[in-house]
Amino acid sequence: MLLPLFSAVAVLAATAVPAAAGESGSPQSRGADGPVVRTEQGLVRGVPHGSYSTYDGIPYAAPPTGPLRWRPPAPVTPWRGVRDATVQAQRCVQMPAPGAAAVVGSEDCLYLNVTAPTLALAPTPKPTPAPPQSSRKRPVLVWLHGGAFLGGSGNDFSAERLAVRGDAVVVTVNYRLGVFGYFAHPGLGSAAPFGLADQQAALRWVKANAEHFGGDPQNVTLFGESAGALGICAHLTSPTAAGLFQRAVLQSGSCFMSFPRGALGPATPAYEPFAPQHDVETAGAEAARQLGCTAGDAGVVLACLRGTGTDRLATPGMMQSFNRPAYGNALLPMAPDEALRAGRFHRVPLIQGTNHDEMRMFVGLSLGAFPIRTEEDYRARLTDAFGSTAPAVEAQYPAADHPTPALAWAAVLTDRSLACTTLAADRAIAARAPGLPLYGYEFGDPAAPTPAGLPGNPDFPYGAAHGFELPYLFSSIPTERPLTDAQRALSGQMVDYWTDFARTGTPNGPGDPPWPVLRPGSPRSGPVLSLAPGRGAIHPVDADSAHHCRFWDSLSR
Repeated sequence: MLLPLFSAVAVLAATAVPAAAGESGSPQSRGADGPVVRTEQGLVRGVPHGSYSTYDGIPYAAPPTGPLRWRPPAPVTPWRGVRDATVQAQRCVQMPAPGAAAVVGSEDCLYLNVTAPTLALAPTPKPTPAPPQSSRKRPVLVWLHGGAFLGGSGNDFSAERLAVRGDAVVVTVNYRLGVFGYFAHPGLGSAAPFGLADQQAALRWVKANAEHFGGDPQNVTLFGESAGALGICAHLTSPTAAGLFQRAVLQSGSCFMSFPRGALGPATPAYEPFAPQHDVETAGAEAARQLGCTAGDAGVVLACLRGTGTDRLATPGMMQSFNRPAYGNALLPMAPDEALRAGRFHRVPLIQGTNHDEMRMFVGLSLGAFPIRTEEDYRARLTDAFGSTAPAVEAQYPAADHPTPALAWAAVLTDRSLACTTLAADRAIAARAPGLPLYGYEFGDPAAPTPAGLPGNPDFPYGAAHGFELPYLFSSIPTERPLTDAQRALSGQMVDYWTDFARTGTPNGPGDPPWPVLRPGSPRSGPVLSLAPGRGAIHPVDADSAHHCRFWDSLSR
């Protein structure tokens, strides 16, 4: 049976990147000769790699286990001596793959990894403007991984390209997932989403400790992809995130993102990434009933739930029931899309972007179970998703205009769910914060290497699908082939853009192809920058017109 909506993506995130060597709950030292850094909680020893060093498995909160399950992240107990930070800690409990016999990950998972240039060796590959007198410290980039709030790990992202070429400190974060991160229950009150609270705790750790690794605690850029970008959307609108970051990059996940009914299979429900607090609490009460935790007052019920074994909670049904962060609490008082429209968001420079063929990844995962071979198959999916407006959608996206009906369906979903919703979010931000530095991009490499784990189909090329930009920023993403010379050049340019933005608030550095600020008007959403390999392939494009966004806006009215 097909895992609904993003669940297949979560399984892919959990399995496509193998656990790092030595990833465990009790890391063993690689030796006593690595660099030692003093943090606010104690000394840590990392691993030197020539031009950079890594410090892995650093706790930023206490283990959320036993009585701390479904509580806000608690402070770390300081340690004496030098803590080993040479191997990664375990990832958080993951959405299980179909047929999996054992739980993947651990509830003891609130750790982060730091990659920092070696002070004496970090090269500066191109001239950069002299920084202000007090900002000789490096910019800090904090990465939030994707995986549908069900899978993935900060451990999967090796950040040496960003650290060395970009001369930046990079932090990758693990945070609670699924039922462990997004459970709610009437007995908990209006508790904030625990996974989002974890992310804010990691940002507070960065603020307290970045300087020890050569970073500037007052120059923190939050960046993430898919669910990681949705987390950033939440923090942009969260009062409790004020002052925790100074810039943000949202890759393939804006506050307006949503999926129509039937996006991955006939009759699969529509998807909104955030849910009302009451709805999640109701689901939590039902989960308690299924687990046999109903007798007694709220304290007794919660004690029963906290005593339930990890394996009984880490099931597909339980995990999938709790992967939408709740709003209506102190961390998220409003739905993030409503907060954006109302102007209730932090005024920080932003980059938001999508990939040209986003939904080909999702559709490609589903074709084995739900093939789209004919125009009749395509028309049936349109009717399932759009009802009485399906003929209008088909008129905009006739199957004959695409190589196959399946690719036509993927184009519909790309434009409806990600491309146009991101541009709409750009317009909402610009309307409420005129003059805010705002940049848009579209990753458009049609021959991007396919990440490992995706099913192959010669009639269904993935193109620049969801997540396909990640190997251009991180070296650890396994793909079916390495980057070509032209793609490596694009990778270097993307690293320059991302780290120039982190350093100065604009992605435009000396010698870069110019990236225009988004100023909605003409074109309607402003030009976004196309990121593709080859001479002249990086240039502004009118994504609003290319993705039929006026049409989609007319359907939403």
